[in-house]
Amino acid sequence: MLYDVFQQELVEKKLKYKGNSVWFFPERDEGKERIFWHLTHIDDESSGQRIPDPDRASKLAWIEPLLSDPYQEGVLAWDYEEAKNTIHTYVWLVDWDYLIIMKKYPDETRRLITAHCILYPHKKRKLEKKYNNRIGK
Repeated sequence: MLYDVFQQELVEKKLKYKGNSVWFFPERDEGKERIFWHLTHIDDESSGQRIPDPDRASKLAWIEPLLSDPYQEGVLAWDYEEAKNTIHTYVWLVDWDYLIIMKKYPDETRRLITAHCILYPHKKRKLEKKYNNRIGK
């Protein structure tokens, strides 16, 4: 059922961000795209395995609407230059501390890297710092 949501929301709808394509690597594990596992599971430090994360999984259907309309109230969306001249695009649903991260390419397309909840205050502070130092502010 969760994989059906992934297929409907992220594959069939052809993700867009500000009118430009958003894509992800097609490689698969256990019959599903690797990004599916990344968007619905979390690293378990004790076992070294990825385990289901109900909180992440419950927000899978949020990705497409946030990307298709990043100008919604309560959403911050920006580009930030990371190390090695790599630009990442961040889309943050602030009140829910839900974050989508994409890699931006010169042709304005983007590759979906991850989406998850911000669990720790220090991660939120780091994100706020990136927002304050965003490109084109």
